[in-house]
Amino acid sequence: MRRTRGAGRAGGALVAALALLAGTGGPAGAATGGVLTTGLDDLGQLGDAGPAGRTSFGGPVLDGVEQVAGGREHVLALVGGSVRSWGDPRKGALGRPVGATSPAAVPGTVPGLAGVDEVEAGHYHSLALVDGAVWAWGMGSLGQLGDGSTAKRTAPVRVAGLAGASAVAGGRDMSYAVVGGGVRAWGSDTHGELGDGGAAQRSLVPVAVAGLTGVVDVVAGRNHALALRSDGSVWAWGLNASGQLGDGTRTTRSSPVPVEGLAGVVALAAGADHSVAVLADGTVRAWGESARGQLGLAGTTDRTRPAAVPGVAGAVDAWAGRDTTYVAAGPERRLVRWGHDDAGQLGAGATAARRAPTAVPGVEGVLDAGGGRAYGVALTAG
Repeated sequence: MRRTRGAGRAGGALVAALALLAGTGGPAGAATGGVLTTGLDDLGQLGDAGPAGRTSFGGPVLDGVEQVAGGREHVLALVGGSVRSWGDPRKGALGRPVGATSPAAVPGTVPGLAGVDEVEAGHYHSLALVDGAVWAWGMGSLGQLGDGSTAKRTAPVRVAGLAGASAVAGGRDMSYAVVGGGVRAWGSDTHGELGDGGAAQRSLVPVAVAGLTGVVDVVAGRNHALALRSDGSVWAWGLNASGQLGDGTRTTRSSPVPVEGLAGVVALAAGADHSVAVLADGTVRAWGESARGQLGLAGTTDRTRPAAVPGVAGAVDAWAGRDTTYVAAGPERRLVRWGHDDAGQLGAGATAARRAPTAVPGVEGVLDAGGGRAYGVALTAG
């Protein structure tokens, strides 16, 4: 559910250092690394030929990777401009010929795509950004593929009418692209996910999210979305039952509203019903659902406004799984995590929820991370 630019947000010097450590590849000499996975493996989401899961990060299951993205039970990886996928094949989200029901437990190449700049995963669908155009595949029942239909696609199709996109994001049944400083959305609008102020239940093609300019990034949760503007402010829309929009209410919004009290934001993450921001000073804010420890705060009270996460310093990026949060922190970019851990998705060696941030021993040089329902994935330069 979470897309990231990884090391790029932290500045050119860090990118260069990580590239030297990991080797270079992909667009503009992007740093590359190996993919580590942890958690439930019932549908092949760990990518190691399973089916046994694990409670600690293991691998690498794939090397030379520039970026990873986690769907509900499938994973995408960007390798030299092409896409690898593994995990749950049932909704077509792998985008490659596999059995209709048997898990694809090792990475395989998505055919027909080259020169890919970014990949992103929704619940049961996938997105790829190629030279400003967006390609999609997987479940399309609510229009989340943006090709004007509700068909399931087992191979990539081009999203209608989009050009000049610079970033993409996928939620449960909706998708987003940043285009010219604005945001386009398509798919489900049951809870205002399209952000266009309308009352339609879905859109099969992209529509403009209302009133946004200067957007540099967009991320998506289960039924909400967040946009980061170039001035460091954050705007949110969609379902708000747990306070995940951060506007001090639990009112669902069909058009963007500003997240209260945030400035100087450099990175965003969205879990199912929680939201996370990294500030320029290296501190972290979180808001939304707290029942499973996903905010990194004491207690289970939801937060309708951003709250400072204690015990995290020097954060440079953040990612989220369904009910988990992962942060790269410090000059060594160590992986810090908290939240739900019923299947080992935090890589803590056990299966108990962790409400306080703790570092994963030995996992450093983190370029990208994330997860889905009950697994975690990390891309490391080591």
